[in-house]
Amino acid sequence: MHPNSLKSVLPKKHKAPSFQLSARGRWSTWPAFASGQTVLKNHKPCCAPEERMPSNKQALLTIPKPRYLEQLESYLRKELQYLDLTQRNAQELRLQPYREIFEFFIDNFKTYKPLLSAIKNEYEATLDSSGNSNVSRLFWNNHVYSGAYHTNIFGCICTAHQKETIRALEPLKAMVTTVSEECSQQILALQEKEKVEINMLKQEKQHLLKFIDDMKEEKSSLQTQVERLQTSVAEEYTRYLNEHGARKLLLAKLNDMHNEQLNVKQRQVQDVKGEDVVKLTLALKIARQDLTKTQVKLNAMIADYGDVVPRREFESLEKKYSDLQQEMETLKKDFDQLHKEYQTLLEIQRETAEERDNFFTELQQAQRSCTPRPNWAKCSEVIPGGADRWGCLAEGKTSDQLVDVLLEEIGTRLLKEMNVFPGRGKGDKVPVYLRHVGEVKNKKLTKKDVVDILKDIWKEKIALEQQTGKRPVLPEFFLSYLQKRYGDTSAMEWSYTLYENMRLCPSNHVMSSFYNILTGKVGEEQYHIQNQLISNLQKELAACDSSNSGSLTSEQFRMALREAFPLKRRGSIQELIDASRYQLDSTEDLIDYKSLFKEDEEGNPEPFVAKIRSQYVREKQEYLRELRNNLGDLKEVNAEDLKAAFCTIDPDIDGQTLDTYIGLVYEVGREQTDQEVVPVDTALERLLAGDVRRVGPAAREESKTDCVGEYGDFQY
Repeated sequence: MHPNSLKSVLPKKHKAPSFQLSARGRWSTWPAFASGQTVLKNHKPCCAPEERMPSNKQALLTIPKPRYLEQLESYLRKELQYLDLTQRNAQELRLQPYREIFEFFIDNFKTYKPLLSAIKNEYEATLDSSGNSNVSRLFWNNHVYSGAYHTNIFGCICTAHQKETIRALEPLKAMVTTVSEECSQQILALQEKEKVEINMLKQEKQHLLKFIDDMKEEKSSLQTQVERLQTSVAEEYTRYLNEHGARKLLLAKLNDMHNEQLNVKQRQVQDVKGEDVVKLTLALKIARQDLTKTQVKLNAMIADYGDVVPRREFESLEKKYSDLQQEMETLKKDFDQLHKEYQTLLEIQRETAEERDNFFTELQQAQRSCTPRPNWAKCSEVIPGGADRWGCLAEGKTSDQLVDVLLEEIGTRLLKEMNVFPGRGKGDKVPVYLRHVGEVKNKKLTKKDVVDILKDIWKEKIALEQQTGKRPVLPEFFLSYLQKRYGDTSAMEWSYTLYENMRLCPSNHVMSSFYNILTGKVGEEQYHIQNQLISNLQKELAACDSSNSGSLTSEQFRMALREAFPLKRRGSIQELIDASRYQLDSTEDLIDYKSLFKEDEEGNPEPFVAKIRSQYVREKQEYLRELRNNLGDLKEVNAEDLKAAFCTIDPDIDGQTLDTYIGLVYEVGREQTDQEVVPVDTALERLLAGDVRRVGPAAREESKTDCVGEYGDFQY
């Protein structure tokens, strides 16, 4: 069909052209046999209209045609002229314009559309059932207008090409049906899940309603108690007022009685003056004799007991002496402990001074041999967020860590610009979750999206382990999770996108830990044991918080850390306390321990949790360093030598734990390890990848200085 289609010639289907109307409002009855109505006389799809034209209507030849009819005839002439009649299927090509005109008739004449459509469908069904592809054309005569308006429309047949197209679309129809069934199943699964959640919410609602009723009852009870206490207070107030009045009356009576007694004494004195003088003289003489005796006795007592301490004062002094004696013993013990610590600090200071001198010498050598330190402030000009964001990223990091930060920023920016990933093929060395040939679409996820998906994968995997009692391999579970959630066709797109984001973001704990376990660099036990350590610490802190206020004093926090980590050194405990107080003022003594375990939207933990994980790795490195030193100059080691070394550096280790560590090294059953030997470096690398920890306390207290293991700065 020529590009000059019906849409470019005729008006839109929903806007029919304006017809000429008669005086009574009906359509024009312009006869179909008027002058100029023939369309390519050489092409006669139906009988000539002149044969049916009455003689009495010849006078109407001069009446102009409706504009709608002229447009249709013009379009038909052009389409027929553009056809290539030399082709093999020329007859079918000629029928196509007539079919389009008839369809346009059906669409525009709304009143007759059902009838015309039924006629068209019947003809097509008849042609399909007969299979007669040699029918040249079919025509239909239909009186479109009520009256003398006639039109001849040619039918069309379904070409072989259209039948092939229909057969090709049959598999697509089956696939649509299959997808529809899968979607229905997913909808039913979601509905079941929502039912469970709705039931849980209903139960929670009932629980809360019951709790509200209990609170209302408690409020009513308390209100009753308050009213009763108010009544009691009013009664007590009245009683105290009465007591106050009675007290005033009593004082007035006492004053009156005192005045009466004074009057009585005055009268008695007056009566004594009238007594006999001889009696008074005799009484005075006797009183003087008694005074002399009393004075002599008093002087004798003073002479005898002048140096004696009263018993009450003696007991007080004795108690004070006992307290001072205990305090002196305590201070003596503290002094001895401080003296030991002083000697230890002197030794540490000496070692530190030696290390400082060595570091200074190395620094001078490095300054002579190394390039100048780069100006990292220039990076703020190219990092999104400017100087503020670069300051947050570069705070407290070494040059090597800053290089990692730059690589991560550059990698994430390039990752967002990539639309597809190249497939890695389907070889045996390619991980199962990356086996794909061809390009894979990049989903362009944010860090938050990746972290949420990885957390959900851990959640589903742990739930499956609890249900089945078996631990599935993470790579296979990772692929099955993506296939179950996003379908088989999109699973590889999500797998490649998540893998590349994890590979380029080592600073994010959730992404880096999942990547290390997924690629086999670290055993999955490390992830679970670190989470268990943090969970145990939360339980200890909650147990110390008897008031459930969410805060603890520094001493309570230290005791909880000691209970949760009994093998940690004093310096490590102090590091955790310092990390817990990074947001507090120096004058505050309360630590909000619940806020220490929060995470931001990208899964990055608080410095306190990060310090716990870094100490876990550091302690494992120190433990393996002691093991390496105990092995001495051995290049290869067997199971017996390795067991002896573990028992030497950790005497409290039990047999089951020892067998677990040996199994990590030899990666075979216990009965096959006795005769095998492996290189020492290989054994230490395998132990570093697994969960290896000290079981008992260390033989001696080491310095608090942080050190880097000889097996690298691996951080989980």
